[in-house]
Amino acid sequence: MKRLPRLLAMLLIAIAPTTLTHAQERVLTLDECIYIALSENPTVKVADLEIVKVQYSRDETLANLLPNVSFSGQYNRTLKKQVAYMNLDGFGGGKEGEAAPEESGESRGDKGFEMGLDNSYSMGFSASMPLIAPQMWASMKLSEVEIESAVEKSRASRLDMVNQVKNAYYALLFAIDSKRTVQQSYDMARTTYESYVNRQAVGDVSEYDVLRASVAMQNIEPELYQCEIAIRQARLQLAILMGMDVNTSFTIAGDLEQFSADMYEHALSIQADLTNNTQLIQNQIQTRQLRQTLAYQRAAWYPTLSVTGNYMWNSSSNGSPFSNFRWTPYSVVGLQLTIPLYTGGARYSRVRQAQVALDQMEYTRDDLTRSLTSQAALAIDNINLNIKQVASSQLSVSQAERAHTIQQQSFEIGATTYLDLRDSELSLTRARLSYLQAIYNYLVADSNLELLLGNAPIDQYTNPEK
Repeated sequence: MKRLPRLLAMLLIAIAPTTLTHAQERVLTLDECIYIALSENPTVKVADLEIVKVQYSRDETLANLLPNVSFSGQYNRTLKKQVAYMNLDGFGGGKEGEAAPEESGESRGDKGFEMGLDNSYSMGFSASMPLIAPQMWASMKLSEVEIESAVEKSRASRLDMVNQVKNAYYALLFAIDSKRTVQQSYDMARTTYESYVNRQAVGDVSEYDVLRASVAMQNIEPELYQCEIAIRQARLQLAILMGMDVNTSFTIAGDLEQFSADMYEHALSIQADLTNNTQLIQNQIQTRQLRQTLAYQRAAWYPTLSVTGNYMWNSSSNGSPFSNFRWTPYSVVGLQLTIPLYTGGARYSRVRQAQVALDQMEYTRDDLTRSLTSQAALAIDNINLNIKQVASSQLSVSQAERAHTIQQQSFEIGATTYLDLRDSELSLTRARLSYLQAIYNYLVADSNLELLLGNAPIDQYTNPEK
């Protein structure tokens, strides 16, 4: 037998290292891939940290309702003291009834007397706490709704990640199964080629027949390379989604056909229930946010009452600032009432803005509900059509396999030509690829519907024990 074609030899050399290291590759199921992605993907981590950030924002708002205590200290050095003048007899003025120097324009050389000391110190504690603060109370409720929004956005991020991982996993399975199908077609063409080579050696066939079989075999090799490229791209995409190093060696378990085993039963149980749709839930939360924002703006009209207190120490001295301290404590407690009266209409404008935004959200929700309902109905129809295509393709594969078997047997006894055999091989390959494509389309459509309905079992993937 002649040596294998050069391209085939190169392919075997390229596959050999992969075969040697295959035993060291980690085999991952779909659930394991999703679990790793939900644990390691940066997008999910960012969404989780957003919840933490909003919780800290809520704590900051809560702190405004608690007592605020501070300590302060102040030192003043008098550079030039204040001078006081008194209009009294014998002190800078004249006799009774006589005009003062300022009034008469005369100067009697009076310079008054200086007031104050050189150094003054003041330090102590001050505290305040709101007793009646409607706007702060409304702000607390708004913070609670913001936490709900962050939690739902995190859930949306996880739902989207589950969808992306599933689609990437199915794409990798499709690429692997497609390569396996093309490899089978290549093996059939190679078997035919080797048969012609042996028959040519005994003069049973012409060189033309051998060349034709060789060309048919080599025409399949580019498809094998394309399948290999598709596998590498799909594996790279899946590794990125899982937050893994792109050089990490892993493979996935199963094949596409195993996922279609329960598709008929699953299709019967599908319901277009949008209760868990993350877009609708976020719309509901945003509506509550706007209502709370409206309440917050209205609360700006209400009076506020707070309690304040101070405990201070004062000291004054002349000369050196580091000696002659005479500390005198004093303390005060009081209530502060603030009643908003007029701000030029700014509060009214803010209230109207919040009301308009709330009305806009109501209209948006109606439009969003209609759109999602249509998308869900279309997605279910698409799944049903894919199921029909899977059934039709499966029947085509069965018939193509039977036709190829007949042609193979007829070719072995010389009852049919090579062209007829090759035609049956191509028909079988196309039927198998169409079958795989139909299963892949069904799985992707089902995954997209799961994302739309928002009913992916995230807890199952988050907790590996479940």
